[in-house]
Amino acid sequence: MANNIAGIDEVGRGCLFGPVFASAVILTQTAGENLRSAGLKDSKQLTHKKRASLVPLIHGLSKSWGLGQASAREIDFFGIRKATEKAMLRAIHRLHPCPDFVLIDGSLPLQLWKGKQKNLIRGENQSAAIAAASVLAKEARDEVIKRLSRKFINYGLETNVGYGTAFHRKALFKLGPTELHRVSFLSKIALPERPANY
Repeated sequence: MANNIAGIDEVGRGCLFGPVFASAVILTQTAGENLRSAGLKDSKQLTHKKRASLVPLIHGLSKSWGLGQASAREIDFFGIRKATEKAMLRAIHRLHPCPDFVLIDGSLPLQLWKGKQKNLIRGENQSAAIAAASVLAKEARDEVIKRLSRKFINYGLETNVGYGTAFHRKALFKLGPTELHRVSFLSKIALPERPANY
């Protein structure tokens, strides 16, 4: 049986703006049980306040944790799947010790990882490590996008964190994309051309 099993999850895959984030977390069984008792579950089912309260617990109880990201430019160049894998691999490479086995949320295998792995559909419900990874990735990405919202104003990033809400799409039509928008995601939206200095 593998001693160091990492749970991996991503966030921001479907966004129009900004990087995709991934996190990898190694937990002991006891740590996973303690985090579940503290309210850990799929990050999408938790409020920001609850996720934020779990972050230091995950940091403190995990054997190791790591974050990785892939930029909007990487997403446009490589495609979202490969860029997401790059973010996941970067998160794994920040783990010490290196995992013997990785559990990946969803149905797509991590082709860039040559070690042992298994996919879990709705993995946050089956693996505390995946649930912990989803919380760390979500909170880290949201923090970055909200910080960027102060530079790229009028797109509603402080609330939509890069997702294609009606407000965000309307702003794109009116203002055009920034240099951190994913051009490859905007092909079906009739937008003004990006300014030349981008």
